[in-house]
Amino acid sequence: MKIGIPDDYANVVDSLQCFGQLDGHDVTIWNDAERDVDILAERFRDIEALVLLRERTQLPAALICRLPKLRLITLNGPHPNVDVEACTGNGTLICVGHGRISYATAELTWGLVLAGMRSIPQQMARLRAGGWQSELGTGLRDRTLGVLGYGKVGSVVASYGRAFGMKVLVWSRDGGLAAAEAAGHTPCPNRRVLFEQADVLSLHVRYTKETAGIVTADDLAAMKPTSLIVNTSRSGLIAPGALLEALKCGRPGRAAVDVYETEPSHSEPLLALSNVVATPHLGYFERDQIEAYFGDQFHRVLAYVDGRPIDVENPDALAGMKGFA
Repeated sequence: MKIGIPDDYANVVDSLQCFGQLDGHDVTIWNDAERDVDILAERFRDIEALVLLRERTQLPAALICRLPKLRLITLNGPHPNVDVEACTGNGTLICVGHGRISYATAELTWGLVLAGMRSIPQQMARLRAGGWQSELGTGLRDRTLGVLGYGKVGSVVASYGRAFGMKVLVWSRDGGLAAAEAAGHTPCPNRRVLFEQADVLSLHVRYTKETAGIVTADDLAAMKPTSLIVNTSRSGLIAPGALLEALKCGRPGRAAVDVYETEPSHSEPLLALSNVVATPHLGYFERDQIEAYFGDQFHRVLAYVDGRPIDVENPDALAGMKGFA
């Protein structure tokens, strides 16, 4: 089977142990971040299975209709980048995994919390430049952690907050609020309280059309000037431009971000601010996580080849399948 793996920015996929599952198949890996539909149509012209790394590659109808040989798309988690209807009409199966918790993302979130509250990157840069201490950081014990979205990652981040001796406030859907309360955290009576009271506010909401821009300029303006907002979910959860302006105005006082509107991001204006700690979307990008992530995906490819597709998101496409390898 001709298999394509785009957007392997760090050139790591063929070094994974699970990559051996694809022995005997014709695999092409791309390490750049191509977005042009015409170029992608040419690249994927003969590809029968695409293995995607989250939402990096956009697969709109305008591209899908130009890929008549494409039989399978596999990825993990939400997939707003894929036109499901177009894939179904094209006879292309979408097979998606939803079960794994990204502990790596929760761990990085906490790394960003510590880095942001103690200004660790800034102090490291000062030390390397020949300086010494320049500002007082802020500890976590007895302060308030706000968690927006109590799902798989948010619940783990909340548990870390408790381990650091923080009061944990949660705002989520009804089911999430009930689960947070059952775990001993404090549900917020409304979302505004979360923004007003949090010393650290961490975003863990799934990005969809409904949640785009869910964090508004007014929400940010309600935060303390001493507070830190952390985003390891998706940039689009915050209204466009709102975080940049809020940080310039001093509410919140700091931000730690791992996600950006355009990725890879080389001209992100947040990077120019001294009160921002930034990482290049490292949340899930950890060896064990990536090994499991691609291992699951390759298993779905082989299941398709064996004529028993699993984790099918668009079963109506089965009627239009083009046959097996």
